[in-house]
Amino acid sequence: MTATERTADGITATYEETDAERVLVFEVNGQTAAIAQNREGYAMLKVRPTADGDELERYYGFDMALDHAAELLGVDPAQLPIPESAEDMGM
Repeated sequence: MTATERTADGITATYEETDAERVLVFEVNGQTAAIAQNREGYAMLKVRPTADGDELERYYGFDMALDHAAELLGVDPAQLPIPESAEDMGM
């Protein structure tokens, strides 16, 4: 699958699927935050500072993972653009 991207309020979100994971990365002003889930889409979400960085926390809900990612970026969670292909992340 190719990466999909969405930008709003100066924040770029890139979603892609690797062999092992679904990964959603947010970037604003050179800072990143990532949310990852296993490729099958049923495991807890992992929040990381980068797509391949160390896991900071795990969440069952997508909203909670988005809150943490927004906190890392210093933005309001409502500002985070979500590519359509990533809207079903979480349990």
